[in-house]
Amino acid sequence: MPKMKTKSGVKKRFKITATGKVLHGQVGKRHRLINNSPKRTRQLRGTATLKDRDARTVKKWAPYGLR
Repeated sequence: MPKMKTKSGVKKRFKITATGKVLHGQVGKRHRLINNSPKRTRQLRGTATLKDRDARTVKKWAPYGLR
């Protein structure tokens, strides 16, 4: 039986933690940042966790996990 392939977009965009949570980059940090308040820009630093339903979908796309 051949191995299942991981979706290449998932490899680039997500990280799975040791406890199984899925991390993603913050939304709204790419362009048109001048419209954001400085407080909003600061709050968008770092990563955020996906909700459970979306995390299940991402884990399906990465059958062997992500490193």
